[in-house]
Amino acid sequence: MATTVTAKGQVTIPKEVRDLMGIGPGSKVEFRRSPDGSIFLVRADNKRPKSRFAKLRGHAGKGLSTDAIMALTRGDA
Repeated sequence: MATTVTAKGQVTIPKEVRDLMGIGPGSKVEFRRSPDGSIFLVRADNKRPKSRFAKLRGHAGKGLSTDAIMALTRGDA
């Protein structure tokens, strides 16, 4: 992936990278240099992004009670 540096020295972090790292508006990141001289990007808070499964947890809503489900199954509703 490549991006262009602006006149102010800014770059846009590609969406795939932001999603992978859990980076959003207001997130702080650091640029670090490895022993071989390459530079890499890390989250400054050292938090790991939620797994794709954790992101889905709790999104089903309140749901129906057992009585309501049984009524729908029987055609009583």
